Amino acid sequence: MKKLALFCLGMSMGSLALAQESDIAIVRKVADHLIAHAGFKFIGDNNQTYTSSKDIPAGVKVKVSDPTSNWHYPNGVTNIAMMDLAAYTKDSRYSDYAKRHLDFAFDNSKPFELLQQQNKKYPSFPFNQLINFRVLDDCGAMGASVLDVYQQVKRPEYKTYIDNAANHIFSKQERLPDGTFCRPNPYQWTIWGDDLYMSVPFLARMGKLTGDKKYYDDAVKQVLQFSKYLWDEKAGLYVHYYYEDLKRQGVAHWGRANGWVMMAKVQLLNFLPKDHPGRAAVLADLTRQILGVAPYQSASGIFHQVLDKTDSYTETSATAMFAYCIARAVNEGWLDKRYITIAERAWEGIVKEKITEDGMLKDVCIGTNTSADITFYYNRPTELNDFHGIGPVIEAGIEVARYHAANPPKKK
Repeated sequence: MKKLALFCLGMSMGSLALAQESDIAIVRKVADHLIAHAGFKFIGDNNQTYTSSKDIPAGVKVKVSDPTSNWHYPNGVTNIAMMDLAAYTKDSRYSDYAKRHLDFAFDNSKPFELLQQQNKKYPSFPFNQLINFRVLDDCGAMGASVLDVYQQVKRPEYKTYIDNAANHIFSKQERLPDGTFCRPNPYQWTIWGDDLYMSVPFLARMGKLTGDKKYYDDAVKQVLQFSKYLWDEKAGLYVHYYYEDLKRQGVAHWGRANGWVMMAKVQLLNFLPKDHPGRAAVLADLTRQILGVAPYQSASGIFHQVLDKTDSYTETSATAMFAYCIARAVNEGWLDKRYITIAERAWEGIVKEKITEDGMLKDVCIGTNTSADITFYYNRPTELNDFHGIGPVIEAGIEVARYHAANPPKKK
C-alpha cells in the first residue's frame, strides 16, 4: 500500500508540474519525445538493424523499426501537425521530422515495390500503403502531409505521388450513386465517418495547389453528404458509419469518428476560398457539430470513448480533436469567443490526466473497425503513446497556445 501511495503521489506531482508549464512547452514535450524515439530504420528477422533497404542482405526479412516510421494515415496526421508546429514556433526541427519521415519511405520503398511486382510474398510489406492505393486510408491523410511538405521540398517523387493520390481519390475511389465516398468492405457499401478526414483535407490542398475548383467542390459535397448519412439529429452527434445495404445508421457515437469529421471540416475551411459558394454551409455544419458535442464534455474536460456513454472510458485523441477544432474556429473568427472555454477545459484535462511527464500520451484508442454492437467500442484497447493521438494533441496545443498568446489572462 505504501508503494502504491508513493507511486500515485509521484504521478500527481508529475501531472501538477506538467500543468504549470506553458501550453507550447507541453506541446514541444510531446513532439520532442516523438523525434527522440522515431527510429527510421529496419529490423531484420536476424535481429540486425538497417538504415537503408539497400543494405538488407538477401534472404533477410525486415519490418520498420516502430509505428511512427511507418506509412499509415496517423503518420500523415502527425506530419501535418509537426509542420504546423514548426510554422508556429519557427523551429525547423519539427518540419525536419516530417521531411525525414517522407524521405525514409521514398528512399527505401523501391525494393519492396519490385518484390510486389514480382508477386513475391513478403511478411508485413513495409510501405504497402505507399505502393498500393485501395481505400482512402491508404493515401488521403498521408497524401495531405506530402502536399504540405511539397510546399517546401519540390522532390519530383512527391509530385508523382500527389498526382497518383489525386487520381485515386477523385476518379477511382468507390462512391455511392450520389457521389458520397464509401468502402467496399467489410460490407458493401459502408460510409465511415473516418473517411471524411481521409479525403477532404487532401482535396482541399489539391484545390489550393492546382487552382482547380473541382477539388473544393468535391470536398464541400462530401462534408454535406456525410452529414446527411451520419448525423444523428436526436443525439446531436455523428454515428460512426452507415450501412448502405441495410439503409441503416450504426449504433455508436464513437468519439474519434466525430473528431475525424470535425477535423475534416476545419481542414477544409483552412483552404477553402472565402468566396466559395459552399463555405457558408460548411461553417454552419461545423458550428452545429460543435454545439452538438459540447454537452457531452465530462467534468474533467475530457470526452468519452463513446460520447454519450459516461461509463465508457475517457479518450485522449477525440478530446484533442475537439479542442483543436474549437480553438481553431475561435482563432479564425468562425466561432464566437465564448466557446473557447470548451477547448480550454479539454486541453487542461489532457494535460492533467493524459500526458506523462516525459511527453507520452495515455488512453488513446487503437485503430477501430465498425461493429453493430456498442460493446465493441467500449472494449477497444488503449495503448501508451498510440500514434492516433500524437498529431491531434500537438494541433490542439498549438491552437490553445495561439489563443492564449492573443488573449492573455487579465491580471487580478
